[in-house]
Amino acid sequence: MTPYAIFPERILTPQRELRDAVLIVEGVRIVAVGTRDEVTVPANAKRIEARGLTLVPGFVDVHVHGAGGHDVMEATAEALDAIATTLARGGTTSFVATTVTAAPDELCSSAAGIAKYIAAQTRNGADARPRAEILGIHFEGPFISLARRGVHPPEWIAASSPALLARMLDAAAGTARILTLAPEISGGLELIDALRKAGIVAALGHTDATYGQAMDAIAHGARHAAHVFNAMRPFSHRDTGVLGAVLTSSLVTAELIADGVHVDEAAMKLLLSAKPGKVILVSDGTAATGMPDGKYRLGNFDVQVTGGVVRNAEGKLAGSALTLDRALRNIVALGMPLEEAIRMLTLYPAQLLGIESRKGTIAAGADADLVFLDSQLQISQVITRGAGLES
Repeated sequence: MTPYAIFPERILTPQRELRDAVLIVEGVRIVAVGTRDEVTVPANAKRIEARGLTLVPGFVDVHVHGAGGHDVMEATAEALDAIATTLARGGTTSFVATTVTAAPDELCSSAAGIAKYIAAQTRNGADARPRAEILGIHFEGPFISLARRGVHPPEWIAASSPALLARMLDAAAGTARILTLAPEISGGLELIDALRKAGIVAALGHTDATYGQAMDAIAHGARHAAHVFNAMRPFSHRDTGVLGAVLTSSLVTAELIADGVHVDEAAMKLLLSAKPGKVILVSDGTAATGMPDGKYRLGNFDVQVTGGVVRNAEGKLAGSALTLDRALRNIVALGMPLEEAIRMLTLYPAQLLGIESRKGTIAAGADADLVFLDSQLQISQVITRGAGLES
């Protein structure tokens, strides 16, 4: 197995910054990283000079519905391949395939198809095409609030049902990673208890919860909040609601769609200042990601993309066409230091999933998921588990 020695201008691991550094990759993994004085370059290594470029870990997206004209709920190898390949072009090297509320049979069929794909994923080396890895399934619904459903089909919003939850998890065959729910629904806390026991992240989202109801959910083990500010009970100074709990609890990580459409700039700044180290950038991307304006599918319904903004037939926002490299540039433009912005795309989502030794980091033993950025934070090259090093 031929090793590769990469010499960038600097490396953001992202826990630290390394200059005059070198990274050694063999196959799908990183075997060494450090300064040139610290790392011995194998004599047979292929050298890659990356002068003027910053090397960062590949981005981890915990909330993405599709890309490249396809939705994850199609659940075919062809559709998921297209999504994974498209996402990699925007720097996303791993993601959690996110479903939408649908008929139970359809939801479970999609979960089974995604699980089958995950089991068959190949981890090719440098001669393969860069393609993001699916880390698992994020069930967005169906246990959500009718009042805060967003674009989720109302006919399939479900009451709390341990039986349906068990059926969904069985279909996912051990790949379920996150489930977004409204904790205020009857039996919602019991669902959170079940998710915690199963090792699945319980996320607050599409919820009309009061502050007290949200805090009860956090006490039961909810540790994440989906696309904060969107599809949530609004905040006011006498009725802070779920947002009051999310903004003030140090136990909860918060997703942010930083596309300049879903959340106002001032609200983004508020979230970032209230939750240092707890904000995770997500795309909430749809089949429209990487595609021109037009009509696409989100789950089992149509959406229309105009000017890069995705809406349903009612005119409601329906996910996005955002890529995480653009989210990075947007958040840095707000004044966030690059080092912290990178952590919001890499380390923090990996920590949420409990995989920070393998993903979201540049360290010996981690997967060779790498993004090369130029001085304008534009992507120069993407490596996924070693794939793409030859290009």
